[in-house]
Amino acid sequence: MIQIIMKPELHKFSTCKEFAEEFQIGENDLILTNEYIYQPFFGQLDLKCHTVFQEKYGMGEPSDVMAEAILNDIAKLNCKRIIAIGGGTIIDLAKVFAVADTTDIDALYAKMPNLTRTMKLVMVPTTCGTGSEVTSIAVLNRTRMGTKMGLVAPTMYADSAVLIPELLQSLPLKVFATSSIDALVHAVESCLSPNGTSYTKAFGYKAIEMIINGYRKLVKNGLDTRKELMEDFLIASNFAGLAFGTAGCGTVHAMAYPLGGQYHVAHGESNYAVFTGVMKEYMRHREDGEIAVMNDFLAKLLGCDVAKVYDALEDLLNMVLPKKALREYGVKEEELAEFAKSVIDNQQRLLKNSFIPMTQEMVCKIYRDLY
Repeated sequence: MIQIIMKPELHKFSTCKEFAEEFQIGENDLILTNEYIYQPFFGQLDLKCHTVFQEKYGMGEPSDVMAEAILNDIAKLNCKRIIAIGGGTIIDLAKVFAVADTTDIDALYAKMPNLTRTMKLVMVPTTCGTGSEVTSIAVLNRTRMGTKMGLVAPTMYADSAVLIPELLQSLPLKVFATSSIDALVHAVESCLSPNGTSYTKAFGYKAIEMIINGYRKLVKNGLDTRKELMEDFLIASNFAGLAFGTAGCGTVHAMAYPLGGQYHVAHGESNYAVFTGVMKEYMRHREDGEIAVMNDFLAKLLGCDVAKVYDALEDLLNMVLPKKALREYGVKEEELAEFAKSVIDNQQRLLKNSFIPMTQEMVCKIYRDLY
């Protein structure tokens, strides 16, 4: 059994200038990023590379339509290396482009996992959530299907993952909150996964500890003091990525995808919308095994009774990002059964990592409880 997959080389730099010099960014490189990231951090470095700014093709999280439009343009550049500098949208798109031998995204999904690498790949995260710089999955909104789905292949691992904490200093509060909660969910789900190992749990539980302790400091000292903790949150996100890259995510992510796909709710926020609901449903069916270990660990971090651990966790998270009921996103009650069916039909890749086997009825019950 594989214990942990650690594919990319992992680098860390104090500044973007150090990174650009070490990686010798030049005319054969394509930097995929956002202009608001590129100009303040790289604009003065006089780099000779090609640049593509994602926002010129649409805002928000990555979709098949956005990916196909960018692919049509970068196919003309004949670059040898793609450097992704950004959040989950940028990093996921770059992974797709690195294995794209067609501009038809549906065709790539049909070939999965037999995808061939076409360019070298460097990942530089600018949020503290996805951990995607060390995983082999890209999640796109498949607009023609009305849900998000992962594109996965061994060839989608980056050659290098690069951490530069200065890139997170201007991260807006909402982006910080949604991305760091995403990292927390990654860590929790990887620890509860049947595919978890002592190695993935070591990274997962450490990520949970760092994130919750960070949140408690922010609640005590004020959310505006988060800049002092950005490096800790960036490392915690990376640890969580290493954990779920092997152990996988489960029911929380599976149930979040229809909400994100249909109502364009940010990934971390859609995870948060269903997170504690899923954990409580797990507890209704099974209280022993790894969830007992998890609950004890969380209770000690939160200073609460084990029986109230998910209420206490939600209270803490609400001080960072207030939770909404599903109806507040515009979800209609009659859609809940459709969402549940979509989860069972389209998200088996994730559901196989669930702490307990999930049925359509159980998924629908969680949605209704959260409505």
